[in-house]
Amino acid sequence: MKTLLIYPEFPDTFWSFKHALRFIGKKASSPPLGLLTIAAMLPPEWPKRLVDMNVEPLCDEVIAWADLVMISAMVVQRSSTREVIQRCKAAGKRVVAGGPLFSAEWSKFPEVDHLVLGEGEITLPRFLDDLERSEPQPIYQAHEYADLKTTPVPLWSLAKVNAYDSLSIQYSRGCPYHCEFCNVTALFGHRPRTKNAQQIIAELDAMYYGAGWRRNIFFVDDNFIGNRRHVKEEILPALINWRQGKKGCSFITEASINLADDPELMSMMREAGFVSIFVGIETPEESSLMESHKSQNMRRDLLENVRRLQRFGLQVMGGFIVGFDNDPPTIFQRQIEFIQRSGIVTAMVGMLQAPYGTPLYERLAAEGRLLDGMSGDNTDGNTNIIPRMGLKTLREGYQRILREIYSPRGFYERIKNFLDHYEPPQIRSPIRKEEVGAFFKAVWKLGIMGEERREFWALLIRTLLKYPQKFVHAVTLAVYGFHFRQVARASERSTTGG
Repeated sequence: MKTLLIYPEFPDTFWSFKHALRFIGKKASSPPLGLLTIAAMLPPEWPKRLVDMNVEPLCDEVIAWADLVMISAMVVQRSSTREVIQRCKAAGKRVVAGGPLFSAEWSKFPEVDHLVLGEGEITLPRFLDDLERSEPQPIYQAHEYADLKTTPVPLWSLAKVNAYDSLSIQYSRGCPYHCEFCNVTALFGHRPRTKNAQQIIAELDAMYYGAGWRRNIFFVDDNFIGNRRHVKEEILPALINWRQGKKGCSFITEASINLADDPELMSMMREAGFVSIFVGIETPEESSLMESHKSQNMRRDLLENVRRLQRFGLQVMGGFIVGFDNDPPTIFQRQIEFIQRSGIVTAMVGMLQAPYGTPLYERLAAEGRLLDGMSGDNTDGNTNIIPRMGLKTLREGYQRILREIYSPRGFYERIKNFLDHYEPPQIRSPIRKEEVGAFFKAVWKLGIMGEERREFWALLIRTLLKYPQKFVHAVTLAVYGFHFRQVARASERSTTGG
């Protein structure tokens, strides 16, 4: 059965890095790992094609080729997903859909022939068995969690890997914490389930040797250190050994802030090749952390924790939220000050949202404080909650944060602050042609034509004089800033109607 796997288009968001990727000639940040994994679970004799609409258009000829269309999407891809479904149904194709969007909103897609929800390791085999008997059901739901030891190596041969900035790998699902606003545990539970080291090495080999990959690899776990003992005793030693004699392939992941409490773990991650982590810091307001059950962030010096991670060679990307019930009027200025002092250059600031299935959603629904719909983009200046401080106050304060932290002056000051505390790891990575080209594009677009040209040249000169080994980091972060400013301005236009 000829199977077409489609990944709908993302809007321009904070994490799309759309404007930054143009500097290095890449079309998307990362490929659809879920669909590539699903592809590996399909019968090997089925012909398969992948169309990631973030790197190539979906042509009518490709739709016509298929006997079966499989779509996976996140909430933020909702608009593109609807268009894809309409096109495929108009072409008379059988449509199968799964992923976070459909798991949360399956009742809103009655035109889909078969909804395969939850974790694919459980529900996809049921669908395939029924399909073979010509008795496929309209909906398949999982009432248990998958054993990740059964998850196959993604079918990387379907992806146009050179179109991406990074490839992805998943080691675990689930998180031990109980953050009220997070839907990770609603989807995957509180007990982290993991792959073994042999699986991880097999996936890395498929990227390094099979796909010839040498760039970033993103461990997409929602909390890489959720099972800290397994990470330290099995996974990191295997990664350290795998890296021996290899060039490139630095790792990125997500982890909770208490990683900063464990020097041994930080050292092992650095040795294994981890260079950057995303941390949900959320807020410097202790009462708001308590409200949201963000216990792992409470009663600690968050600023010092961030700097400790930076000193261990881990560049911190931070998530921040405003709009908690306990946020005081000063929260917007406090967030600005924390972000600037911490040197978190990639600071994702969002208004509090309540995803379906979270404790926050249930609480606010009971209080009558939910608005219709959620965009799935937590940096677009919109929310589906009625905040205690008032929606107007929240939006104005939120836009003030973005204007200050992503203004050329504020952003470049933050880069300098970061470089003052950051100790970069030693990873052998050859200079690529696209990176040389990106530098000259940055010189032209930022240093000559850009509104930030004064700050740009001041940063480069300062870095060359003080930290020449950090020069590449300085240029890269300056390019990120160009992207973030475009996204921040689009957010302000969407909320003000400008």
